[in-house]
Amino acid sequence: MPTPENNISQLTNNAQPDFLISTIPIRGRLVLAPMDGISDQPFRTICRKMGSAFSVTEFINVKDVPQSREDVARRTSYTKVERPVGFQLYGRDPRLFLEAALRLREKEPDFLDINLGCSVRGIANAGAGAGLLRHPEKIIEIFSLLVKNLDIPITAKIRLGWDISSRNYIEISRLLEDNGAAMIAVHGRTATDRWVHPSDWQPIAEIKSTVRIPVIGNGDVNNLSDSNRMLSETGCDGVMIGRGALGNPWIFARIEKNLIPGEEILKTALAHWKQMATFYGEDLAKRLIRKHIKAYFSGPHFDTVLVREILKSPQPVELLAGLI
Repeated sequence: MPTPENNISQLTNNAQPDFLISTIPIRGRLVLAPMDGISDQPFRTICRKMGSAFSVTEFINVKDVPQSREDVARRTSYTKVERPVGFQLYGRDPRLFLEAALRLREKEPDFLDINLGCSVRGIANAGAGAGLLRHPEKIIEIFSLLVKNLDIPITAKIRLGWDISSRNYIEISRLLEDNGAAMIAVHGRTATDRWVHPSDWQPIAEIKSTVRIPVIGNGDVNNLSDSNRMLSETGCDGVMIGRGALGNPWIFARIEKNLIPGEEILKTALAHWKQMATFYGEDLAKRLIRKHIKAYFSGPHFDTVLVREILKSPQPVELLAGLI
């Protein structure tokens, strides 16, 4: 079984990139999706070492950047191994996007990603995230400003539209390309679908056949079979994996989790804990690690009763060894 270090080394040393984000070579077809509260620096680093093709941070509110909030510092912290790394921004005011982008450029990300897909009601209903899909003119202004004033690629993550009656993904994709976007990641649902309805992959194929820039498919990719099917059905350049990667970073090494020995899962979970404890401090890390423990040790190979007891414990990490 390949080690994560060997896997990322092989990808890095591969002479031919699988695709380009502007001039940035991308090696690998699978990438960890940006997820609030999940894709922090520790988890991104683990997934990148396993073979995730690049990194995108948790989203950052453009309003928070000028205030230099601690949360922004955490979200923009990245490790060298994560490169290429992009900071994801959300908001609704084009001028605030530009101000935030210029400040964050000082942290030397490889690209910036604009969130046009978040369907959380408090964000989307306020006109940010997927709410911007109802205002193409604002998207044009945001990308025109950023592309004109920054020297790094600007990418986008979109949904198919606001609702079933306004699936404007072709219009949005064309205007993104026309206004300088270097890549589009597409989630196969509308904003009002949230995660209730199955992801529709056919529009991803339509977008891929419409634009010349790379297209990344996203939505309902839970295992390697799903990722292979998305690549073949849509012709997309890469596949962005969200919930399917939680507790399963081996998906980026193209290894089925049921083939991973329990001892290796424990080793990875403990390494993840150590990174989180260093990054957040032990008190906060103990709260945040629980969702990862639940995901790492789900499945028929582990004692579900014991997993539940561990999640209730004030000292969850100390009990992990009992699962093996």
